[in-house]
This record gives sequence, C-alpha cells and structure tokens, in this order.
Amino acid sequence: MQNVINTVKGTALGVAEYLTPVLKDSKFKETGVLTPEEFVKAGDHLVHHCPTWQWATGDESKIKPYLPKNKQFLLTRNVPCYKRCKQLEYTEQEKIVQPEDGEGGWVDTHPTNENSTEGSATAEMSSEEKSDMEEADDMPNNLGNAIADLDLADDDDDGEAAVMEDSDLEIEEDEAEVKPTFDREKVKPKSSEPSGEIIQTRTYDLNITYDKYYQTPRLWVSGHDENRHPLSVDQMYEDVSQDHAKRTVTMETHPHIPGPPMASVHPCRHAEVMKFFIQTVTEGGRELGVHMYLIIFLKFVQAVIPTIEYDYTQNFTM
Repeated sequence: MQNVINTVKGTALGVAEYLTPVLKDSKFKETGVLTPEEFVKAGDHLVHHCPTWQWATGDESKIKPYLPKNKQFLLTRNVPCYKRCKQLEYTEQEKIVQPEDGEGGWVDTHPTNENSTEGSATAEMSSEEKSDMEEADDMPNNLGNAIADLDLADDDDDGEAAVMEDSDLEIEEDEAEVKPTFDREKVKPKSSEPSGEIIQTRTYDLNITYDKYYQTPRLWVSGHDENRHPLSVDQMYEDVSQDHAKRTVTMETHPHIPGPPMASVHPCRHAEVMKFFIQTVTEGGRELGVHMYLIIFLKFVQAVIPTIEYDYTQNFTM
C-alpha cells in the first residue's frame, strides 16, 4: 500500500515540479534551499575536494535547461557496501541522543569508528576554504543537544516521505580532512571475517540531482551484488535504515537516466534540516557558506544508508 501511495505522490510531484518556476534569487540563509547556480557551486566544491564525485550529463533528451549541459547531476560509482543494515542494529556502537522520545529516542546507528578509518589526508584548500573549515573546528560540541531540540517528525503527512529524523554529523575535534580516494573500479569482495563468515560485498552508484520543486539536492542509489548483477528492490532496502525504508527512501524514476525506477532519498525535509544547521552555525557567531551545502548534505543523509561507504569528504563539525 505504501508503494502505491509513493507512486501516486511521485507522479503528482512530477507535474508540480514541471509547473514550478526556477528559483532565481538566493534563499539559502533564510530557508535552506538552493538556486540551480548555487547547486552547481556546491557541486564544484564537492568535485574539487573529492575526485570520486564527477559531473555527468545523462540522457540528452532529459537535459534540464536551468543547469549547464555538462553539469546536470553528480555521480560516483562502485561505492562499497560491506554490511547489511540489520547487522548494525542493537550494537554497542548505537547511542541514544534523545532518550525522552516516546519511540525510543533518536538513534545514531553509525557513530564515528576510529578503528575503521584506514587513513586520512589533509585537503588542499584555498585560504578562504581553510578559514571556513577552521571556523567549523572551533564550533562547540553541541550537535547532540541541538538535534534533540529539533522535531523532525511529521505525523500529519499521512504517509508522505518522512523527514531525515537521523543526522549522522559526527562531533569531532579533528581538523578538516578528506578520506583518501581509491580505485573503486577494482573493489573486490572481502573473502572472510575473523570468524570465518563470508562477507558479500555490494557496490552502489550514487547520484545527486537538483530537485526543482523542493529546490534542494536529491540522492539516488542503485546497487549491484558481488557478481555485478543488479540488486532487487528488496535487496537494496536491506542497505537502508529500517526507520526510512519505503518512507524516506522510495523507488522513483530518475530525472536524467532512463530505465527502471531507482531508490531515492526523498527531499521533502532537506531544506528544513539545512536551515537548522545554518541557524546553529549562525548562533555560534559563524557563517555557513553555500559551497559547503553538499558536504553537509552527504553527512546527514548517511543516517539513511549507513553501510554504503560513500562519504569520502571533508569532516564537518559543529
């Protein structure tokens, strides 16, 4: 039933997006939305600091006139996924951030694990970008308390794709870093764990598009098994947090690539979440530049797909 609701709403939103005028004036600081030009600026910043991401054109017949032809959406391929989400459930790594919540609190299912980090390299930045990141490092470690104050639930939507209840921004004191890139074309399945259990490594292709209706980025994922066979819908939902499967993450038609529906993180609350971060940074006496949008975006959507290890980007602290 939820799939039928999502399909109907997806069709209606497609019509609404077609009728929605292109945003011309920046409202980033006021509402957390982006103009197409700001989306391109944030995308250029992501590509510069994380070469695993690249701009793509997609199908020529689906080119959006409000975006440059060679910068229609962002793409990264062959991102490894070593575990299923159920393997993360009820582990000692989980931490309750909002215990007073009647439903058990906001759970960070993917906290920072220093042992899993194979290495890091300091990003090469301009003096302006270094200043941005140094300011971020000075921000107080108040993210947990701040998120507890933000009600991201929407109980009045009757099935509308749910908010990004979880935020996976890590509270760190380290300097801004970029995780090292590697040749994902050569990603191979890990043969075994210490216990002898076979690890079935999946890989995902991730896209970030611009949603003209919601005026925010939108994440799309498509997966393959260890033999490079496409994953079924049910298999892909195994790599989605169960709090978000079929609600925040739905199967919809990609705006730039023909073919079967792809899994997408619904953008209905992206602007609200980003506005919260902007306000938090501003209250700390800092200013969050629009070029950092996708860096932060990739951090907070990681709570939805915690086992897909795509986030080879700068750390962002508050």
